[in-house]
Amino acid sequence: MDRWQLRPATYRTICVVAMSLVCLAVVTGAAVRLTGSGLGCDDWPRCSDSKVVDVSTGHAAIEQINRLLTGLISLVVIAAVLAARWRAPRRRDLTVLSYGLVAGVLGQIVLGGITVLVDLHPAAVQAHFVLSMVLVAVAVVLVVRAGRPDGVAGVSASRSIRRHVDALVAATGLAIVLGTVVTGAGPHAGDEDARRFGISISNAARIHSIAVWIAVAVALALGIRLSRRAADRRILDAPLTAWIAVALLQAAVGYVQYFNDIPSLLVGLHVAGATALWSVSVWLWCCARSARDERSAEVADELRTLVDHA
Repeated sequence: MDRWQLRPATYRTICVVAMSLVCLAVVTGAAVRLTGSGLGCDDWPRCSDSKVVDVSTGHAAIEQINRLLTGLISLVVIAAVLAARWRAPRRRDLTVLSYGLVAGVLGQIVLGGITVLVDLHPAAVQAHFVLSMVLVAVAVVLVVRAGRPDGVAGVSASRSIRRHVDALVAATGLAIVLGTVVTGAGPHAGDEDARRFGISISNAARIHSIAVWIAVAVALALGIRLSRRAADRRILDAPLTAWIAVALLQAAVGYVQYFNDIPSLLVGLHVAGATALWSVSVWLWCCARSARDERSAEVADELRTLVDHA
């Protein structure tokens, strides 16, 4: 079995590929809806009651591509699980997170089928996207943890800053969930006959916008606090800067799309931006709890040397 053992760097590469495919699946799933192809295949798991694979129409072909991508993601996730078992040294946290990816992908497959069977009910579409964000979070945590050295103590941000980061992640998550309500009230249902939430899109967008700016205010307040805390700033500066940049760009795209009658292309970019913002939020959360500390690594190496000599 020694020849099947994977180096930590190789395992992390597998995790990065899995995370990238998970994020890509969110965007392609949005493309299915934005092209009106949500019911391109009106059955599940087969495309129709007479064909397993059907590309006779453009909508069916788009839905088929999305399903094939889901299958590819499933294979990569399985590879991540197997790789966690063969990683040397093997780590329990990475194995558990890998199994979490498997559970999330299987849940996505089942929920995707339910969404088709209920004719793209907005609540099912909303749940499908929220589960995607959970899956993205697991993938990001897996990548971050896989990149940390084995057996090396980490350093966390101070408790008050960690709570502030928790508030920012919660505010970001709320804004994203409210964004799915805008989707459920908007014109891009995935099919012209699909049901919509009984709420004005302008009201839904207004509430979503307020939630976004609350999250931005929480992030700016965090930045001000970090300016007075050098140790915490070293830990969180990179992910917080990325969060603010992505959030402002995302807000700009949101306003442009709203005042231009919600064109499909900009909606797709907005979905991609939401996925990126959530990924950065999870990265920020991970950094607040344990970031690599070079001094700790040096101490750990010295302790291992002393143990070996003893």
